[in-house]
Amino acid sequence: MSDRIADVWGTRTPHARDTPWPVRVDTHLDGSLTEQDVDRWVQSACVLCSNGCGCDIAVKDGRMVGVRGRAADRVNRGRLGPKGLYGSWQWSRTDRLTRPLIRDAGGELVESDWDTAMGRVVERSRQLLATDAGALSHAFYTSGQLFLEEYYTLGVIGKAGLGTPHMDGNTRLCTATAAAALKESFGSDGQPGGYGDIEAADAVFLFGHNMAETQTVLWARVLDRVHGPNPPRVVAVDPRTTEVAEAARGTGGVHLAPLPGTNQALMNALIREVVHNGWVDEEYVAAHTVGFEELKATVEPYTPEHAAGVCRVPAADIRRAAEVFGTSERVLSTVLQGFFQSHQATAASCAVNNLHLLRGMLGRPGCGVLQMNGQPTAQNTRECGADGDLPGFRNWDNPEHVRQLADLWNVDPMTIPHWAPPTHALQIWRYCEQGSIGLLWISGTNPAVSLPELARVRRILRQDSLFTVVQDGFLTETARYADVVLPAALWGEKQGTFTNADRTVHLSEKAIDPPGEARSDLDIWLDYARRMDFRDKDGAPLIPWSDPRGAFEAWKECTRGRPVDYTGLTYDKLRGGSGIPWPVNDRAPEGTERLYADANFPTRADDCETYGHDLLTGGALSEQEYRAENPDGRAFLKSVAHVPPPESPGEDYPFVLTTGRTVYHFHTRTKTGRSRRLHRAAPDVWVELSVNDAARLGVGEGDVVRVESRRGAVQAPARIGRGRDGVVFVPFHYGSWDRPADGTTDGAPRAANELTMTEWDPVSKQPTFKIGAVRITRIADATGPAPAPTTTASAPADPDGVPPTVGGPDADAHEHVQAAAPPPVRTPGTAERPGSGGTTTSANGTKG
Repeated sequence: MSDRIADVWGTRTPHARDTPWPVRVDTHLDGSLTEQDVDRWVQSACVLCSNGCGCDIAVKDGRMVGVRGRAADRVNRGRLGPKGLYGSWQWSRTDRLTRPLIRDAGGELVESDWDTAMGRVVERSRQLLATDAGALSHAFYTSGQLFLEEYYTLGVIGKAGLGTPHMDGNTRLCTATAAAALKESFGSDGQPGGYGDIEAADAVFLFGHNMAETQTVLWARVLDRVHGPNPPRVVAVDPRTTEVAEAARGTGGVHLAPLPGTNQALMNALIREVVHNGWVDEEYVAAHTVGFEELKATVEPYTPEHAAGVCRVPAADIRRAAEVFGTSERVLSTVLQGFFQSHQATAASCAVNNLHLLRGMLGRPGCGVLQMNGQPTAQNTRECGADGDLPGFRNWDNPEHVRQLADLWNVDPMTIPHWAPPTHALQIWRYCEQGSIGLLWISGTNPAVSLPELARVRRILRQDSLFTVVQDGFLTETARYADVVLPAALWGEKQGTFTNADRTVHLSEKAIDPPGEARSDLDIWLDYARRMDFRDKDGAPLIPWSDPRGAFEAWKECTRGRPVDYTGLTYDKLRGGSGIPWPVNDRAPEGTERLYADANFPTRADDCETYGHDLLTGGALSEQEYRAENPDGRAFLKSVAHVPPPESPGEDYPFVLTTGRTVYHFHTRTKTGRSRRLHRAAPDVWVELSVNDAARLGVGEGDVVRVESRRGAVQAPARIGRGRDGVVFVPFHYGSWDRPADGTTDGAPRAANELTMTEWDPVSKQPTFKIGAVRITRIADATGPAPAPTTTASAPADPDGVPPTVGGPDADAHEHVQAAAPPPVRTPGTAERPGSGGTTTSANGTKG
């Protein structure tokens, strides 16, 4: 047995480069149950981070009672992280919503029935559609937590039923930059690399990615290489001292801790060093990229010394990191929120792609880029059009792509909004604030905690002009503002598929019935479509399917011939073994391990998902400007200079604020906060200061401090941690659902987003949560250490007097090492990569 609260990543299974990752099956069951007590095991995959670990749900007496990793799955080979073990199902018998709620004449939310609740929604919807605003009065704000079938159904309703461009998800907060960077560099969304590249890499670069906490099983995969023969060198780019940073030091790599807001200066310096030292694959660059001369000119001023002055990191460390990248035979890079939620997010993320293109390190084992996701089904939000993009990675500015969808759905092309870019999330909220959007439908997300500048968000949700529908499993902070609350089925209570960060598609079967009258999101939207009587051009129902399988089959046709091709997948094919990475089609019937092995990129003007943007201003390029570049299947080396962030430290607000996650919670804790084990490990918010900053402020471990920005303030105990001077860290998980109705603790707000600003990247439109100026005031003596965990990046600089974080006897998990042979590596198609001598396939499964 293992306490996986105390031992986050579990037992090591070291192995050498180019050998399979061994199997270790992790299991956790309720109470004193054993596997022999379980009535049945139901196939699924974990939804508490973006890794997408295959698992089986234990069911006894009609209840979920445990979870077990799937040995056959390519993603995790049996492993599960703390959230998967202790937070997957424990919430299912807590304070769930079981009946619809409506707001009565007195302004209170009261229980109702489905006919009454949906009747109100449809009545308000029809009223607004009859106004001059028409479909522009409607907006949908969804999640990265639902299933593919639900997103696609919502996408068809919004785009072909109503015709609104106002559709986005909370994926705008976490993965929008991943999609933008992939589209800008390669012409289309879709991760070039795969998790299996860890087994083959000589170096692993983590750009703004605290993988040890955000994707614990993926980090265990890295650790098993680090602890084996010929380990990869690790390079960490993070202002905090994380477990990733410790691994960088231990493997002969380097930890770069740039000041938040300076990533682009650092990336330009790394690229300049690669170019100046002759580490460029000139043949690959000449044959397969455009923009090299402009890139070289842009980065020329960024000497290591210049970048060191901007980023406040040693120039020697910049040189060392560039040397590791430039001299390693195989490099895998991952990118996450430290880049995505910071200043010049898309530009810095494209710069990571540039490094790989310069060295020709794509499409072969150990050589890849993972522009990571933050949520388990965020990829599907983007694929299916629920984030505003056109389904199937189509280009809203390409009339032929619009026509393809119109033919598929049998509607007039003018019904599908394509006269301007889709409306991004923060603009949707601005339109709500201005009153032009009158109906906002929120599903599976909690913006009253997760959006920036929360005081403003609360004001918008209170507006009488806004009719708000909230669809969730719990009465969240956001649901308390709604006019109608619809009880939704959650994971394990419905059937569907979802796709993880490396394109692996999993099937999640229904294990138990949802509580009370709760319904799946799919059934709710199908009900709305029926009540609204959406029809195609021939008068037939716009949505002809009535169940998840029918929605999946419809989605497959939407992907036919596109880079995101699902046509070779079926529910039956996804049962019993491993998840399968798309594209899956006639040319790649068993899936595709990695993209662009033939260096054939979907950048042709007739194929691409976007015509691109100016990375500095966000200005969209026209089709004519794009064609003038003549990419013709080549990737783009896009470049831009560093510019100062919109808000920097000064005399009044001398510190930079960065927000982020802890390993034991996910998003706003609606599930993980209801797990006793996870809640005990990280029960409340804290403020993390460096040793030197704390000394200057006279703050000790556990002292209560007030963090104040130009937008708001929070109050919490201080953790004297291991981060860099001048930077303050606050975890963003903590809202008010488990606190008094005013959302305070002892009269003080605790949500980190009270402090953050309503600013976004010009290309991806992702909010800049990780920059902003704050000041710190000590307001009370400590009554004990801060409630921050000691196991990861929030560990105290001085552990004396701070009890270690443990789970206790009820956190026991069973680990069965090498329970089965590792699953075989899938061998994709037949197209040959230049210089590889191997057999692989391009992104869309066709030869270049």
